Amino acid sequence: MLLESSCGAVVFVRNPNLNYLLLHYREGHWGFVKGNVEFNETEKETVIRELEEETGIRDAKFIDSFREKIKYIYVRNGQSVSKQVIFFLIEARTNKIRISSEHSDFLWMPYMDAINRITFNNSRKVLKKAASFLKIKTSL
Repeated sequence: MLLESSCGAVVFVRNPNLNYLLLHYREGHWGFVKGNVEFNETEKETVIRELEEETGIRDAKFIDSFREKIKYIYVRNGQSVSKQVIFFLIEARTNKIRISSEHSDFLWMPYMDAINRITFNNSRKVLKKAASFLKIKTSL
């Protein structure tokens, strides 16, 4: 079985309400910014690169202490791939997006709409944890 490591982010913006960014992948699912870790790249460097490549966003900041890992298996070219994805939480300072050719659409959505739009359960769980983390962080 092949092993693959990726990093991504739950991206949100306040304008004035909290909205989360979802990307529509060409394969048909809705999810978050993410991509494979390249040689000699840190997890956060991967996220910064993928965020810019997939959305054009450069002005954003990591929310400290949020790091969520998911694992799943998928099939690529007839071979099973065990994939691990580390997600961070990022606040964008803009809602202007320039999506990459990997995606066909994007949406900024409030939490409940985003939960209902996300395709995969493991991604829903990541969003739930991110939203709970933000609630706790902003109530301090």
